[in-house]
Amino acid sequence: MSHWIGTTSPADAGMADFKECLKYLRDGNANDALLHARRALGIAPNNPFYLSYTGLLAAIAEKRYGDGEALCQEALGMRHNHAQLYLNLAEIYQQSGRTQEAIDTLEKGLVSAGRDFRIRRALQKIGTRREPLLGFLHRSHPMNRALGKWRHRFTGPSKAA
Repeated sequence: MSHWIGTTSPADAGMADFKECLKYLRDGNANDALLHARRALGIAPNNPFYLSYTGLLAAIAEKRYGDGEALCQEALGMRHNHAQLYLNLAEIYQQSGRTQEAIDTLEKGLVSAGRDFRIRRALQKIGTRREPLLGFLHRSHPMNRALGKWRHRFTGPSKAA
């Protein structure tokens, strides 16, 4: 074990880069975050979190939505019970204008990862809406608006949120 004294193990190096990635992401610097995510992934290519964040950041920083989606799907294939992996994939779908797929992904996350508050908050942020009560009228029609307010008062927010 003494051969590691004064140096960092590969796992530690990957974690250091991943922590830097998260710091840059929090600060809104997706390009630098992506650089560190790729470095961490190069050190530990089978880490689902490194895969997922590399995918998310490739989508955000480089608009490579297909590549990002594939990496996030691969991460979910490795570990399907962690909320953050669903959140990352859903964010890619939202960024690329695929709102229904984002909602579907988050709903799957609620089932697979448990009723995580971050997933519920993401669903609320997307603003899932129920169908109008009177389908033959537009949702902005005064009758649908009044009935919708009553429904909300008696049943609460939609089940997805």
